[in-house]
Amino acid sequence: MLTHRHIEVFRAVMIAGSVTRAAELLSTSQPTVSRELARMEQGIGFALFERVHGRLRPTMPALALYDEIRQSYAGLERVASTAARLRAFRGGQLSVIALPAFSHSILPDAFRRFHDRHPGVSLSLEAQESPFLEEWLTAQRYDLGLTEHDAAPAGTRVQLLLQVDEVCVLPDGHALVAKPEIDLSDFEGQAFVSLSSSDPYRIQIDEAFAEAGVLRRSIVETPTAVSVCTFVRQGLGLAIVNPLTALDFVGQGLHIRPLRRSFPFRVNVVFPEHRPANPLVDAFMASLTAAADAIKRQLASCMAQGAA
Repeated sequence: MLTHRHIEVFRAVMIAGSVTRAAELLSTSQPTVSRELARMEQGIGFALFERVHGRLRPTMPALALYDEIRQSYAGLERVASTAARLRAFRGGQLSVIALPAFSHSILPDAFRRFHDRHPGVSLSLEAQESPFLEEWLTAQRYDLGLTEHDAAPAGTRVQLLLQVDEVCVLPDGHALVAKPEIDLSDFEGQAFVSLSSSDPYRIQIDEAFAEAGVLRRSIVETPTAVSVCTFVRQGLGLAIVNPLTALDFVGQGLHIRPLRRSFPFRVNVVFPEHRPANPLVDAFMASLTAAADAIKRQLASCMAQGAA
């Protein structure tokens, strides 16, 4: 009967090219390899090798058989590779999904803090806009998520991480840079860079200006706070954006000032309620909280410099 040992010996001979080297590969003796090959040939009913000038040359049936064996071992190697990856992640894995704005503001600092304390953990980040972010959190696909929205998607719970006010962003040389605080009336007649018309913050800001009777000159509409800041830096107008994104541009041709009118900006953490509990979530929350505190300190320092 054909056994796993026969397959192992045959494969070793095919790989090594000789009985002697196959024996070394298997940490056994040359007679043992020759004996197992002979038994395999007897069991399957055909010759596997021919001797040509003292060397083994596989027969055509042997080559066909080896192709099948290689495919089987390829499957085993994939299993072994998967096991090795899991072993490398023995410190655990943590998956996070967030709005794109957080992937370049609060999360890099939080990931760095977490990695410093837990270097063996594998971290993954998926940046996704609504409504897909909420749908994937409802599907329990991630350990936690970050969003601006207060409502918890189905099958999740929400916890407030950070609340700050939106800020006015101005380019170098603008006359309003001299003011420590910006009022809505200061935007009268000013060129303005807006978020997209469907953005909830854009809607809230437009309503506030309408109530105050302030008319701005809309120059550019763009979908992200990053692009808003980029256009402002080019001198195309003023804008109102979240401070997390604005802080990345401070000192690079852009200034931020507080607004007398408050437009709260919140960062919420979303926890799937039906996903298997990951013990690393609590540790990551500590890093997120530290990153949020660092943002508040940086924002306060920047505002103080503007007022000086």
